[in-house]
Amino acid sequence: MTHVQPPRPGTMPGRLPENAKLPEDFDPVAGARRLLRATRAGTLATNDRNTGHPFGSLVNVATTPDGSPVLLISRLATHTANLERDGRASILLAATGKGDPLAHPRLTVLGSLVRDDDPVLRRRFLARHPKAELYAGLPDFSTWRMIVAAFHLNGGFARAADLAPEEVLTDLSGADELLAAEESAIAHMNQDHAEAVKLYATVLAGGPEAAWTVTGLDPDGLDLAAGDHTRRLPFPERITTAAGLRTVLKRLADAARSKA
Repeated sequence: MTHVQPPRPGTMPGRLPENAKLPEDFDPVAGARRLLRATRAGTLATNDRNTGHPFGSLVNVATTPDGSPVLLISRLATHTANLERDGRASILLAATGKGDPLAHPRLTVLGSLVRDDDPVLRRRFLARHPKAELYAGLPDFSTWRMIVAAFHLNGGFARAADLAPEEVLTDLSGADELLAAEESAIAHMNQDHAEAVKLYATVLAGGPEAAWTVTGLDPDGLDLAAGDHTRRLPFPERITTAAGLRTVLKRLADAARSKA
């Protein structure tokens, strides 16, 4: 069997040579993680059960603690029927803004979607999409989790990369204490430290003035939301304990206040 060397991060297979000079400010891993954690909706491509052709649909997206995409979908939807027959799928997560849509970064996540009734996934999805509470309890709705096979980031000309799951997803090993404390920690921060949360989003993550809340946390950072706005705030180092979380959040709050 011939071994094919995977492209190095930042190269576009079949387009750029291995020695192509890449922009010095291009960080494909950071870009992929930001899109993965901060994009609220994406295009889901499934294999149509009737024709075998790719079937595209718009879906709201959240993430598991390690960053794998999570969907809340109805069994009445065509894409769900497709997934029940063939779980292979991809999700396109694209940044939006003024000008040429192709000038903005986008991330394609490839893998297999499986139904997963873990209540943590539903909680994280509803934290990101609170209006989904209106239909989440209906009997035909269920949560699905993607088992990621690969990522492809396109950040514009000469800014593309094929990335392995382990390069982008968050390592959860040794973080059981932090994950167990996630729900209570988020409630405490949103109820008792709203001013600090707002500073995280506006001063450190570049968000607009709004009523920001924390919607998720993991060893690598915080997920923040205010209506249609979302931001991802990376931690300066990996955190695995509740004590470590308190320490890093205080440091970030102090840094935000000094900048403000």
